[in-house]
Order: sequence, then C-alpha cells, then structure tokens
Amino acid sequence: MEEENRYNAVPFSIVGFFVTDRDPEESIRNDVTPEELEKLQELIGRFLFKEDIRVVLYPSVVPPESAGDVVKELEDLIFGEGEE
Repeated sequence: MEEENRYNAVPFSIVGFFVTDRDPEESIRNDVTPEELEKLQELIGRFLFKEDIRVVLYPSVVPPESAGDVVKELEDLIFGEGEE
C-alpha cells in the first residue's frame, strides 16, 4: 500500500517596509504576471528554505488586524477548503 504524503501550510512572513509618499495600496504592482510571481516564489523558496519547500505568495498590503483572515483565505485557496 502506498503511503500518502501529508502537507502542512505554514504561514511565514518576511518583515520589512517600503517607503512611499503615495497610499500603500498604490505602491504594489497590480500587473505582476503569473510567470513573474512564480519566479519570485521559486527564488524565495530556494534562498530562504531547505529543499522540497514550496512557497506561495500573496502580494498585497495587509493591515495587521486583517492578517489572520488573509492567511486563512490563502490556505483555503491552496488546499481547496470550502469547495463543494
């Protein structure tokens, strides 16, 4: 019998800041292509983590009080929770 792999989605953050004289939401590109996002995810996965770690990013400005909801939404998106 084949053993089933079990995966966990573990939220992580890269703490930093950016400086702008515009509204923060106006500073994030909204034209990032799927290929660019995939490349960024691959780079972060390769440079920050050990082998066989897949990184999924959600590029947006998230107010601290909403961070938990956004993480849950991303987890549902990745693992298909809530789909009928």
